[in-house]
Amino acid sequence: MGAHPKGDALIKDNRISQRTLGQWIADFPGCLGSKVKDTFHGQLPFLFKVLSVNTALSIQAHPNRELAARLHAQFPEHYPDNNHKPEMAIALTQFEGLCGFRPMHEILGFLKNVPEFRALVGNEAAEELQSADGDPGWTSLALKKCFTRMMNCEKKLFVDQLNMLVKRISEEEAAGKDTSGSNGELLLRLHSQYPGDIGCFSIYFLNRIVLQPGQAMFLGANEPHAYLSGDCVECMACSDNTVRAGLTPKYIDVDTLCEMLNYSPAPVSAKIFPCVRDNADPCVYLYDPPVPDFTVMRIQVRQTDFSSNIYRKFTCISIPAAQLKGIVQPKMKILSLITQPHVVPNLQDLRSSSEHKLRYF
Repeated sequence: MGAHPKGDALIKDNRISQRTLGQWIADFPGCLGSKVKDTFHGQLPFLFKVLSVNTALSIQAHPNRELAARLHAQFPEHYPDNNHKPEMAIALTQFEGLCGFRPMHEILGFLKNVPEFRALVGNEAAEELQSADGDPGWTSLALKKCFTRMMNCEKKLFVDQLNMLVKRISEEEAAGKDTSGSNGELLLRLHSQYPGDIGCFSIYFLNRIVLQPGQAMFLGANEPHAYLSGDCVECMACSDNTVRAGLTPKYIDVDTLCEMLNYSPAPVSAKIFPCVRDNADPCVYLYDPPVPDFTVMRIQVRQTDFSSNIYRKFTCISIPAAQLKGIVQPKMKILSLITQPHVVPNLQDLRSSSEHKLRYF
């Protein structure tokens, strides 16, 4: 849901002359609120999606504003706008992804335990990475060298090594051996989805993160990531700029990806983005990233908040506007209702019983 030119949301109401959300906003820019309208030049600043991921989505990163403008100017067929694309994924079910570079000891462990992986990185680069451990500056440079070497190795080499790795892990699993030291289960799963893809080896560099419902990860500029499985709500700046390098049939740009990435190792715990309960309303949780384009609000009303004969539970995901109490930011608000169980509440009764919680419907 959004107004990006490549996917302008359609308006199904025949009583409205405008056929898309972008056309409607252009005719009624005041709907954005004055702060959003002025800050984002009359454009809706975000896109909102609900994703159900069954097959892994590409190894990718999103450029900052400066790089986005340069890529769009040079390759508009691949980078269709000049905006950045920070994004946030909030789990609706258990949600699995890759996010950011692993801590050094984990990467070094895989270089030791997975010879097929080390063959792609090369002994020289692997030894440099081990020597740099403990120095953040040298670590970033050595990590960039290792990742770039792997992503740019000859196709025959990585296909041969990948086939050897898949054969070894399959045999070990058949023999009942523990393959966690080679990240075996995930490697076989990705190879079954994208056989012969260099992205299968990215699991040895990138954190595997598993979010529980309500948990989130924020993906700022230059953060390597991939979505692997599960359902999530995704909110992002209004852009379609994605630099891909694996696990995809789409256009890949390995050189740009390797050059742009943030090579700062960090644990999984650092990649889980915290939500904050609103002090004024215990039913409201805010996911407020360090960008002006969007904030996500989760409203969960428990059974105890209403009389039991009205409704048991419902959850709302919203993008709050500057009008929200306590938030003075140029951010738009749109509300989507997900009901559990599938019973539509009597909104008039709910309004009368809890006016302050429902004034945004």
